[in-house]
Amino acid sequence: MKYAWIESHSRQWPVSLLCQVLGVSPSGYHACEARDVDANRPRRRVSNDTLLVHIKAVHPESRGEYGWPRAWLLLAARIREPER
Repeated sequence: MKYAWIESHSRQWPVSLLCQVLGVSPSGYHACEARDVDANRPRRRVSNDTLLVHIKAVHPESRGEYGWPRAWLLLAARIREPER
């Protein structure tokens, strides 16, 4: 309950101050936030082995010139599920 209140007021006041007033540790608040983010994160749709196959296909197509940002965008476009 305290962490939810801190979250709702964190844009108005510093988190460290809110934690001090409510008697909780800032590290406890941030750990709770990290758990919530992990719980809401979608599971990976592609296995590491499948991803490696895609990476090995993209590398020669770009003649080895793509850095990770451009390769990532290309891979994301290929792996994305078809639009409905």
